[in-house]
Parts: sequence; structure tokens; C-alpha cells
Amino acid sequence: MILHKPPLKDYTELKMHTAMLTTNTLGMIAEKLRAAGLRPTRQRLALAGILFSGGDRHVSAEELHQEACAAKVLVSVATVYNTLNQFKAAGLLREVAIEGDRSYFDTNTSNHFHFYSEKDGRLFDFGTENLEIKGLPPAPEGTEIDRIDVIVRLRKA
Repeated sequence: MILHKPPLKDYTELKMHTAMLTTNTLGMIAEKLRAAGLRPTRQRLALAGILFSGGDRHVSAEELHQEACAAKVLVSVATVYNTLNQFKAAGLLREVAIEGDRSYFDTNTSNHFHFYSEKDGRLFDFGTENLEIKGLPPAPEGTEIDRIDVIVRLRKA
């Protein structure tokens, strides 16, 4: 189960996290971006390094911007949004829309579903192995179902 991690707030913690990005890792990230049809610009590499170096996670644009600022990566919030949307369009991220104005970007692009904790805004992955969805209407003519997104909202009992 992947837990939505809060943004790294401590600069020392973030610096140690960033130090783990070796030249080899940055090269792999650059290759991943090229394979997705994106030019590996300095800003894309920096944001991809923050996003993809720590395993699967859920992050909002605001959280990624805070992490970038803490890592001394000079990017605007608009650049972060644009980059996340470019990564999504290239298939590197999956967007999980919680509310009309609240979205997370998920580095795990496989078929899986989410629990969402209403109280603290945390997002958790859960697998599809024991879940059955029955009674779905047929897709409109000329279309097919691409995927089904399930978000199970949690509240304190």
C-alpha cells in the first residue's frame, strides 16, 4: 500500500534525498523523458528527479513546488503544473482527481485504485486483485472503456 507522503520540509532531509540522485540516475531520468517524447530540460530533470527518485508516490502540484523550492530548484507554480501535465500526457504520471479543484499526480501508472482519507487528505493505493465491478453499461458506440478509476473515501468511524 502506497501512502501519500507529505512534502519534505526539512532542507537537510531533502538535500540527503537529492544527493541520492547519482549521475547514472539523472541519465536514466533523461532517457525516460526522451522515450516519452519530452526534451530533458533542466527544469524537467529537476522535477522528475524529485518525483521519481523515491518510489511510487502521490503528490499535488503545490507539494511538488514546495519540495522544489526546498531543493533550491527555481521554478514557478505554473511551470510545475505544466510539467506535471506534460508528464501525464506522456504516460509518466496518472492524475487522480479527488475534488473539482484537488488533484494528485501518481507515479504508479499501473491499474490500481485508491483510498482517500477525508480528514487529512491522504491517498492510499490498493490493488485490483479482489475487486469486481459488475453491471457496467456498454460504452457508447465508437468508444471503448480505457480504465475505471475507483476512489474509496474514508472517514473516522
